[in-house]
Amino acid sequence: MIKKILLYSFVVFPLGILFSGCTQPLAKTQLVFGIQAAEKDLWDEAIFRWEKVLQEEPTSAAAHNNLAVAYEKKGLLKEAEKEYEVALKLAPENKYIKSNYQKFKENYPIKKKNNEKKKN
Repeated sequence: MIKKILLYSFVVFPLGILFSGCTQPLAKTQLVFGIQAAEKDLWDEAIFRWEKVLQEEPTSAAAHNNLAVAYEKKGLLKEAEKEYEVALKLAPENKYIKSNYQKFKENYPIKKKNNEKKKN
């Protein structure tokens, strides 16, 4: 019994602490890889990397913002708008996210009201 307690105290718990810290650096690495891909206009690769970040850290405002930019570049405007809105909810005071979303709305006004009227 004492051996089990010692095993958990000195091996299992420290390993848990060690591995729990691994996800953040991995996510940061993926975030950087995505930025490097985007700088080379490799938008599919950038999207892949930022989606990997969100699998590890779903509350990463930076990843949602970057994904929105990538979707915008690919012409996936509804997806871009959704990602900008998530990023803003996560970091409402982030000036970069606010600026990106504002520019997006100016460049691609999505006319929800007009579409709703046409359906009726």
